Amino acid sequence: MHGLGADGHDFASLPLQLGVSPDLAVRYVFPHAPVIPVTLNMGMRMRAWYDIVSLDARGQDETGIRRSAASIEDLIAREVDRGVPSSRIVLAGFSQGAAMALFTGLRHAAPLAGILALSGYLPLHESLPAEASAASQQVEILQAHGQHDDVVPYHLGHGSAELLRAAGYDVEWHEYAMAHQVCPEEVQEIGRWLARVLGCETNVS
Repeated sequence: MHGLGADGHDFASLPLQLGVSPDLAVRYVFPHAPVIPVTLNMGMRMRAWYDIVSLDARGQDETGIRRSAASIEDLIAREVDRGVPSSRIVLAGFSQGAAMALFTGLRHAAPLAGILALSGYLPLHESLPAEASAASQQVEILQAHGQHDDVVPYHLGHGSAELLRAAGYDVEWHEYAMAHQVCPEEVQEIGRWLARVLGCETNVS
């Protein structure tokens, strides 16, 4: 899942950079968020998984978050219908997309292979204890964040990881000397992690 104002094409070139064997049967799905007015951006309409009212109220558009989570659940169901077990599905996202990956994945009723959250955070964390799926308790989570991120501050990402660890989740954390972006070292780490959670080897050294 892409970030605010981007679209599903934003990370379409990423699979070729991951170093995962081309012989591995992985389907990469890059959905588009809906086009909605974003309050923080003077009400301009753009692709967003949910509205952002202010930097202080980040991620609290509960209606939008839950609506997008339902659409992501539909995508998971489509893949399951095509013969992919949920335990072979990884939810991944950047920024707002990372928030949606965490929100949706931790509530998904069946086990997932993993959750990948890049430069994001856990929205509506207060509701997680009551809504978390028992199946998600063992899901592997990879979070990565830039130390100089001026869009989603470092403390939001790291704080989310610490919150999840305190709740008993297995969170692998990586941070990089970068802003709100993706760096080559991070891409290599994603490739290693993805190969591991899917039970295959990677040729990334």
